[in-house]
Amino acid sequence: MKIAKEILARVWALWGLVSFVTTFLIIFIPSMCCYLIPGKKGQDIFIAISRIWMTFWLHIIGCPVTVTGKEYFALNKAYIVTYNHNALLDVPLSAPCIPAGNKTIAKSSFTKIPLFGWFYRKGSVIVDRKSDASRLKSFDDMKNVLQQGIHMCIYPEGTRNRTKDPLKKFYSGAFKLAVETKTQIMPAVIFNTRKAMPIHKTFYLWPYRLRLHFLEPVDATNISADELKDKVFKIMWDHYEANQ
Repeated sequence: MKIAKEILARVWALWGLVSFVTTFLIIFIPSMCCYLIPGKKGQDIFIAISRIWMTFWLHIIGCPVTVTGKEYFALNKAYIVTYNHNALLDVPLSAPCIPAGNKTIAKSSFTKIPLFGWFYRKGSVIVDRKSDASRLKSFDDMKNVLQQGIHMCIYPEGTRNRTKDPLKKFYSGAFKLAVETKTQIMPAVIFNTRKAMPIHKTFYLWPYRLRLHFLEPVDATNISADELKDKVFKIMWDHYEANQ
């Protein structure tokens, strides 16, 4: 039975890949038209297109998402949304599930993929982690995104969590950005992506209902970046343990 599941999960991963590429080609041209619409309006439309795409794709691969906490997003107010990161599957559900335009801090390597690289750039603030100059520029770019009223999505763990703990140690960037710009942090906790796509298995996908919980915003005034980081870490850790 275990061997059969391993084989079926690889077959399902192939379906996931083929259906991802096929549906991406369908929405590619409409999404690229968003480059012609500047500022927040263009990003709102881009995310709306992404939301339709990802909602459909996640359903056909058997991984629909249940989202709670959208009511915490106030109209015409930008937040820094911090996510836990367990699997590659986190990315397709994180940004599209936010009910407004947003961008994700993302590594530069994916920009080299034909066609998808253009889509990836539209949805991201790009950073080359090996370049100090790129890191400094990305910080300024994120401030500019927030000033436009667009949300910033950040995975403060930096990379996928390969431990058995709910979270691994946070980097400080998101919290320095929050304190400097006086932008509230919106903690967000993703559940079950590590069950659908275990990090220690290669080319593996198993149908599983996913969950995303947006939590009450955390104020970033009158607090240091390190204190804010510790506070958000505890909120996300406790919520994960209470709801896993």
